[in-house]
Amino acid sequence: MTANDFFGWIGSLPPVLQAVAVVIAFGAVVALILLLIDVAPRSGAWYTVARLAMCLLVPLAVMWFFRSYYWAMGAAVVVGGIFFLLDYRSRQGKGYLLQLVAFLAPAFLLLMVGLILPTIQTFVASFMNSSGKSFVGLANYVWIFGQPDGIRVVVNTIVWVLVVPTVSTIVGLAYAVFIDRTRGEKIYKVLVFMPMAISFVGAGIIWRFMYEYRGPQYDQIGLLNQILVWFGAEPHQFLLDPPLNTLFLILVLIWVQTGFAMVILSASIKGVPIELLEAAELDGANAWQRFVAVTVPAIRPALIVVLTTISIASLKVFDIVRTMTAGNYETSVLANEMYTQFSKFEAGRSAALAVILFILVLPIVIYNARQIQKQREIR
Repeated sequence: MTANDFFGWIGSLPPVLQAVAVVIAFGAVVALILLLIDVAPRSGAWYTVARLAMCLLVPLAVMWFFRSYYWAMGAAVVVGGIFFLLDYRSRQGKGYLLQLVAFLAPAFLLLMVGLILPTIQTFVASFMNSSGKSFVGLANYVWIFGQPDGIRVVVNTIVWVLVVPTVSTIVGLAYAVFIDRTRGEKIYKVLVFMPMAISFVGAGIIWRFMYEYRGPQYDQIGLLNQILVWFGAEPHQFLLDPPLNTLFLILVLIWVQTGFAMVILSASIKGVPIELLEAAELDGANAWQRFVAVTVPAIRPALIVVLTTISIASLKVFDIVRTMTAGNYETSVLANEMYTQFSKFEAGRSAALAVILFILVLPIVIYNARQIQKQREIR
């Protein structure tokens, strides 16, 4: 059976059996790789015979499967070289390092194919024209920063990343502190955390109904406008009037992310040693002073994680804007504009917007990595 016959046979199976066959084949390949890695560094006559057998059987299997002497010779060279290196280095007490590299190699290859190469391609495409065939230099970046709409998109994104993490973290922290060890704590936490179970698209649809506007002569179906009518005010078009419409969109993400901040910070607060709080109380510190001087420093790692996570989510926000306004009325952000330009077959401009978004995300990731490194050094 050749490779074509094998894949043809899988294709002829029912869909359920296809999935089972693929999983079994994948498991067999993984088991073989683990066996080779486990056998290679060990000493002894049996393991030497096993290595020699593998050096012979693997190329034969490749030749039988692919019907190619070239593939078989390449497999023989690769397998023999790997076994030689692992066997040679293991005698010097370095087998563990090579095994670690061997285990990480598949993940690294997937990372290379799925992340690093697309990043490089996107960076190169940002200097090309819409078809990707001609080099245009910085023209795409000039188009973004050389017009009011492009600058507004960048400013809106920065507003999102400044407001959402700050407000979500403060509200989540306050909620976690106030309901900590109170009666009904679990119920209160579930109510705040429930929006996290809703997709951004679902949250956008829900809040679009909340902001829904009809003329004063009609009955209102939007909750907020109905409340305004009850108090004798005129209904308001929340999503049409800039710049407040951007803040109304930001409120949706705050509503979603506050539950995440509350859960993480509440768990961190419960981990603060009670002895520290009691010692501060004996020293005469009031509740606010204990919170600022003891609780906040103790939960600082959790605060950093929450802030950075929500900041990255704010930079990448797309679903809410696309669902509620489609980026109209001066509400567009980088991710939405990137999709808009790509749908207009402006690949160069879309890639330039993606690069700008990557540059904005990068400092947050680097800061988070440095904080994690500092925590490890302290430990």
